[in-house]
Amino acid sequence: MQTTLGLKLLRQESTATLIEEVPEAPFYIPGTGSSTRPRRTLKHGDCFVVLDSHADVGAAPGGPDGIFFRDTRHLSHLEMLLNGQQPLLLGSNVRDDNSILTVDLTNPDIYLDQTLVLPKDALHVVRTLFLWRGAVYQRLRMQNHGEGPFDVRLTLAFASDFADLFEVRGLQRKRRGTATAEICGKTEVALNYLGLDGNRRRTTLLFDPAPERLSSSVASYAFELQPKECRFIYATVKCDRGAEESRPLAFRTGLRAAFHEHKSASGGIATISTSNQVFNEVVCRSMADLAMLTTLTPQGPYPYAGIPWYSTTFGRDGIITALQMLWCDPQIARGVLRRLAALQARDIDPLADGEPGKILHEMRGGEMAALREVPFGLYYGSVDATPLFVMLAGLYAEHTGDIETLRELWPNIEAALGWIDGPGDPDRDGFVEYHRSNETGLVNQGWKDSHDAIFHADGSLAQGPIALCEVQGYVYAAKRLAARGARRLGKLMLGEALDAQAAKLAERFEAAFWCEDIGTYALALDGQKRPCRVRTSNAGQVLFSGIAAPDRAEAVMRDLMRPSFFSGWGIRTLAREEPRYNPMSYHNGSVWPHDNSLIAAGFARYGHKSAIDRVFKGLFDAASYMDLRRLPELYCGFQRGRQRGPTLYPVACSPQAWAAGTPLLLLQSSLGLEFDPDRNEILLRNPRLPPFLEEVILRNLRLGQSIVDVMLHRHGADVSLQVLRNEGRIRIAAVYS
Repeated sequence: MQTTLGLKLLRQESTATLIEEVPEAPFYIPGTGSSTRPRRTLKHGDCFVVLDSHADVGAAPGGPDGIFFRDTRHLSHLEMLLNGQQPLLLGSNVRDDNSILTVDLTNPDIYLDQTLVLPKDALHVVRTLFLWRGAVYQRLRMQNHGEGPFDVRLTLAFASDFADLFEVRGLQRKRRGTATAEICGKTEVALNYLGLDGNRRRTTLLFDPAPERLSSSVASYAFELQPKECRFIYATVKCDRGAEESRPLAFRTGLRAAFHEHKSASGGIATISTSNQVFNEVVCRSMADLAMLTTLTPQGPYPYAGIPWYSTTFGRDGIITALQMLWCDPQIARGVLRRLAALQARDIDPLADGEPGKILHEMRGGEMAALREVPFGLYYGSVDATPLFVMLAGLYAEHTGDIETLRELWPNIEAALGWIDGPGDPDRDGFVEYHRSNETGLVNQGWKDSHDAIFHADGSLAQGPIALCEVQGYVYAAKRLAARGARRLGKLMLGEALDAQAAKLAERFEAAFWCEDIGTYALALDGQKRPCRVRTSNAGQVLFSGIAAPDRAEAVMRDLMRPSFFSGWGIRTLAREEPRYNPMSYHNGSVWPHDNSLIAAGFARYGHKSAIDRVFKGLFDAASYMDLRRLPELYCGFQRGRQRGPTLYPVACSPQAWAAGTPLLLLQSSLGLEFDPDRNEILLRNPRLPPFLEEVILRNLRLGQSIVDVMLHRHGADVSLQVLRNEGRIRIAAVYS
């Protein structure tokens, strides 16, 4: 999702120099230094926070710290000092459901005139933080465990730069709006910003009880704690924009409201428990991350792409996440479809790469987007979101039998198909291609959107318009699924026509993209219809769509499972022998969990279950080494070594929605889970469990109004099935073919 230069260009140049001297990569996310404290993230709705392990913002170098609301950093500094010093960290933990951050701190040794006057570990400070409806709630609990009184001098220093998210990412601006601050009584400070876009943004800090001293940048407390005495201080940060200002709730009231909302949102979702405790933790973290990233929009729930850089509506990411979650929570797919339908392009807009029928790539609500300093207010520079939208609509209808939603979306589906056959294929050669219509947009518009991701065997960059191999597969699957959807709505002739178009596309695809000399599908066709004869993971996503001939699908699978692709932690984006291979690059040699999950789904489609075992185990083993058992957006593609974990990518988003959805799709692919509402049956097609899972229990599997719980047990390469609960008339069975 970013335009990248490759690590070789980082060296010692400043961010400003990079942006100025490399115009083809204006939205690159620089990695400028290491962080001295690990980061923690919380999110609710359109607000998220990135803090360090002490629960401070901006106190330690490195990291995109801040409290962010609608693509603006509303607080850039929030640091707690105890008696003029940074406290010592005892522990920092995010609750399993991502709802609360709890940090335990204590006082350091305190000296006066080189004499120790107070030894460490006398004062216990617990910082508890949560988010709800645009506010960050914080409670400080202080208790004296010493033998004598403790003279507490506590300060909270704060500031806001009201930086646009793209400024935080590194873009420089010549002009900015006007910032002011006002002290509102004894307990409240308002930091205000009037942007160049005419929008007012406000950060309100509220303190309870009233501080001893309150300025526009510091709240100070001074009091004495007797032995065993305990005291509380509450500090709330409220982010507002324009006329949306509202008072935050009291801490406990807000906490109860947040818990109630979380419980309501998670009701009805299928759950997973297994015999492997580490895998249970991986799944728990994935489900918690997906719940946290999912935002309730006017059209329904939508999984925002990732924190910190992509906490907004992304078309491709939302669709793929919904595909990964479809078997366990189909309402996410409905929300994604309805939101993207509402935002579907209706006019030609060259600056936004917009064309009628095209599905959104991303949207932004910050000042720079409003002023079109960046083109991402509503940006449509994605070649694959449109066919993926049609795919998801078809799969959702087939999974749920929800014909009314299919009928509601049908005008949008037809508009998307119109774009595929029209502006999406400008030379009318039958392949969907991309080229940016404005120099400020993304050069590459598939999921590998780095400027250097699409190239020829000699390393030269491909010139557009470019037809990506996996995108043709998405179009094929979209037309097959749209054909079945058309028949459901009684549009029989349209269904026949779409099936015929898909069959013709499959024939032309094999002729144009298969490269016998490299034994796989070309990465792309360039503007002169020359194949990019490069071995990439994109060919694995061709299998996901079902467009590949079976014998060639097997050849692709075998190639992807060789050491040149398979690192032991997953399948790399690029084979090691290719000219631009770099295991530390964003798209040319790294491992992306979501990419692996789609490839594994492709393996399942063609019956290659043993290959899924290896991919599944590699991703699971990688997650077992990750902080919080959380799969990040990507990690480096270095070969797996003995008794050491994978190498992290420095600026990967974590959490990331489609990375969090990876274990869900991997499990579905292993089990061959299929839902047929017309027959009221759930099938497990050629079910298999990886070696690290002896037993799996799936609860709350839903089909219409019916619910079923099942237990699966591994017996070597075979799986036994036991129904634990069946509320309704669901038929569930394992089938082998």
